[in-house]
Amino acid sequence: MMRGGHLDITVLGGFQVSARGDLANWSTGEPDAVPAVGGAMDLVAGAANLFVMMEHVTRDGLPKIVERCSYPLTGLGVVDRIYTDLAVIDVQPGGGLLVTGLAEGVSFDAVAALSAAPLMLKGQCRVLR
Repeated sequence: MMRGGHLDITVLGGFQVSARGDLANWSTGEPDAVPAVGGAMDLVAGAANLFVMMEHVTRDGLPKIVERCSYPLTGLGVVDRIYTDLAVIDVQPGGGLLVTGLAEGVSFDAVAALSAAPLMLKGQCRVLR
């Protein structure tokens, strides 16, 4: 199923997503971390659309949406959409991140401040409840 291109959508968690849609989700590279590749690499390679669900920042408050991933990559340019606790962000063809939805009570400026990659705001941005 996965390798044959039969999946329309795959939803995975992520440690980092880059402005180009690169995904790092199997290891933080920390010496004491246990890597957990599992089937993620097959899933990102075989799905027509890849959605990533994650918190917007780490436990330490560091951005998970970055210009370039510093963690080991699962896939290059594979992410189509990012769902965080603060926003919905589409990865544009050729790179760039477009905020299409904001959590109720969260401003675009707040989301941009918690991201380490430039964000653009869609004209008719949805309010997520």
